[in-house]
Amino acid sequence: MSVEIKTPQLPESVADALVVTWFKKAGDTVEQDEPIVEIETDKVVLEVPAPASGVIESIIEDVDSTVISEQLLGTITEGAVSAAPTEEAAPAAAAPAVEASAPAAAGGQTSPAVRKALDEKGVSASDVTGSGKNGRILKEDVAAAGKKAAPEAVIPTGERVEERVPMTRLRKRIAERLLEATQTTAMLTTFNEINMQPLMEMRSKYKEQFEKEHDARLGFMSLFVKAASIALQRFPEVNASIDGDDIVYHSYCDIGIAVSAPRGLVVPVLRNTEKMSMADVESTIVNYAMKAKANKLEMDDLTGGTFTITNGGTFGSLLSTPILNPPQSAILGMHNIVKRVMVENDEMVIRPMMYVALSYDHRIIDGKGAVLFLRTIKELVEDPHRILLEI
Repeated sequence: MSVEIKTPQLPESVADALVVTWFKKAGDTVEQDEPIVEIETDKVVLEVPAPASGVIESIIEDVDSTVISEQLLGTITEGAVSAAPTEEAAPAAAAPAVEASAPAAAGGQTSPAVRKALDEKGVSASDVTGSGKNGRILKEDVAAAGKKAAPEAVIPTGERVEERVPMTRLRKRIAERLLEATQTTAMLTTFNEINMQPLMEMRSKYKEQFEKEHDARLGFMSLFVKAASIALQRFPEVNASIDGDDIVYHSYCDIGIAVSAPRGLVVPVLRNTEKMSMADVESTIVNYAMKAKANKLEMDDLTGGTFTITNGGTFGSLLSTPILNPPQSAILGMHNIVKRVMVENDEMVIRPMMYVALSYDHRIIDGKGAVLFLRTIKELVEDPHRILLEI
């Protein structure tokens, strides 16, 4: 019996997806739930498992095809067995030959698009580190390897060289959303600065005990998430969004945390942060970061969100104006901690200071509300006990 392989149901916010890799070809044997094809949306890369055990009967949508929800990708003949000999059935005497041709075999496990990219770049599959599932090589990996190899090429003195590389689907979507945010919102940014010394002292005092108790590292992000959760409840317009002619107020705080992934910036969402402990926040962020690095983030991890926090300080940014993540009405930007001379009680002292920025949609949030929201963040972080007491 023929069984259909279909694109998973995509969320309403995702119009289509791109077929990036077929792990099997027509005639190959597959086991039920074995990953057989990989598709890329503007948010994540999804693996499509085999709906049944059998043999790949046909591949209808090849690599680089654009597909929609529930679209037919191929078919499986259920219960059939491939006529091709398996590796286990190969004669033992052939083993040395297989080992000798390992690079070619590795290339044979890549998609046609990746093999084409390898040929164009003149790069061997054995020289490329795959960022896909189980180390599979993706086109972006080939492009990155090509760039690393480029400096070794001999370029005549004075020759101007350019390289044209197509945007990835994720990068295109990021560009679209950033442009959308600047064109469709009345975006404004307000700034403040935070004395990080009390928070750093508290963290230094309790970090070992915290890690021992909760098996999670005590970082600054969890404290900022909790401070933001308290401030969002005090200023509900900052936690709101526009839907047509309506303003939608959320009783919950779903905070997105911007993290770097091999394909670009992604924003996984922490749900109900107003109810989460700092240990929950820390462990969830670490889990998301690991999933992002391994390209294992799922669609549900990235959908929704009522507010976003981005930390450019991890890369050394001193000050920036973060761009809104529509339909959210505000985003908080954290920055690098720098020791500066400050005046306290008419005396000059050195303090570890952080600039913070709140970009907001002026259509929903008045300047007074934005300034008071950011000042609340400052007050809570400068007196972290208030975060625990929620005062």
